[in-house]
Amino acid sequence: MSCANVKGLFRIIQSIPSPKAEPFKLWLSQVGYERLLEIENPELAQERMKALYEQKGYPKDWIDKRLRGIAIRQNLTDEWKERGVTSEKDYAILTVEISKATFGLTPSEYKELGRSVVSEENFLPKKTEDGNLEEKSS
Repeated sequence: MSCANVKGLFRIIQSIPSPKAEPFKLWLSQVGYERLLEIENPELAQERMKALYEQKGYPKDWIDKRLRGIAIRQNLTDEWKERGVTSEKDYAILTVEISKATFGLTPSEYKELGRSVVSEENFLPKKTEDGNLEEKSS
């Protein structure tokens, strides 16, 4: 049995001359165009990420915290890079040390703990009887 990766499947779909493949080809074209716009203006990617989290039902305050966390992590890794950190292993060691100092757990311990404590129902807002999303306090 032959297999293809996602990129290969997209190339196969692009080569299909059937009208039934046209909607998918148009979607691929639209996504490619949007990514080019995001390269030109990275804020568009951030807006897309916010919209996806909103569609998944995450509260606005959670989304804002997530975006700040990503920005802080990027600043931190930029600082490490300026100070000579180059290998993935070095980044991993630094991440583990910060995690242990901050939370008392390594990322792998946190991940293992998360399997029993962290779940979608703990983070996604619940729906009220009228179908609206319940606001969570932070």
